[in-house]
Amino acid sequence: MLNIGWFSTARGDSSKILLDTVISHIHAGQLDVKIEFVFCSREPGESEKTDAFIQQVKDYSIPLVCLSVKKFALNFQQKVSVKDDKLPEWRLEYDRQIMSKLQGHGVDICMLAGYMLIMGTDMCSRYNMINLHPALPMGPKGTWQEVIWDLIKEKATESGVMIHLVTTDLDRGPVISFCRYPINGPEFDNLWDEFKHTPVSLIKSQQSENNGLFKSIRHSGFIREIPLIVHTLKSFSQGRIGINSDKKLYDRSGTNIAGYDLTDVIDIEIKKGLR
Repeated sequence: MLNIGWFSTARGDSSKILLDTVISHIHAGQLDVKIEFVFCSREPGESEKTDAFIQQVKDYSIPLVCLSVKKFALNFQQKVSVKDDKLPEWRLEYDRQIMSKLQGHGVDICMLAGYMLIMGTDMCSRYNMINLHPALPMGPKGTWQEVIWDLIKEKATESGVMIHLVTTDLDRGPVISFCRYPINGPEFDNLWDEFKHTPVSLIKSQQSENNGLFKSIRHSGFIREIPLIVHTLKSFSQGRIGINSDKKLYDRSGTNIAGYDLTDVIDIEIKKGLR
């Protein structure tokens, strides 16, 4: 059995859906996985959506650890956001406090799903962490909102979802698995039309996440996130993927591997109606 820790900031509905669906697969016997703990970088009372996520974890009787990064930053008179991958000392101390709270929880890997904070060196060294990122390998960095607007600005024709090993290089750790999907063609072409004569910045300011193209790209990515997580965790639990002491990925024979392209597998899952 694969023992995992689950990290989330739980800012939106998707965080709750991801955890709920993975647990459903576990209860159905489709994943030989145990979630040893859930860590949330928010605490009760910070937002309704986070509170719903926290209640969900409690309902499943999973050990829950919370440490508000927002409150922690205020102690140092700092803002949560950082300008680059080089973390200030207060953020490194925040990571150390997390590790202290998680002592006694032994896990094989930690799954980051909707966790909005960059990890420091100590955290990357202590745990084998894998992260869900809403882009193709070497695609746009950042949140899913930032990724989608970057794709639109670049007039991209495809995007994807990937799971990668977490390193201090934001969204650029070794790729474990990924899938791709088109963002052009019959389902998208008419949605691109309004961008032909109107600046992206103007549409973004006026419509934000309500823009049709934005919503369609998000939907295409989100429906692939759960199958990708499930297939990747299953590969770890069955020994088809492992992480060695040098933070290198290897297969069952011990051979170093690059990321697996699961596009065909994920597309089949979607056509079957699995979410």
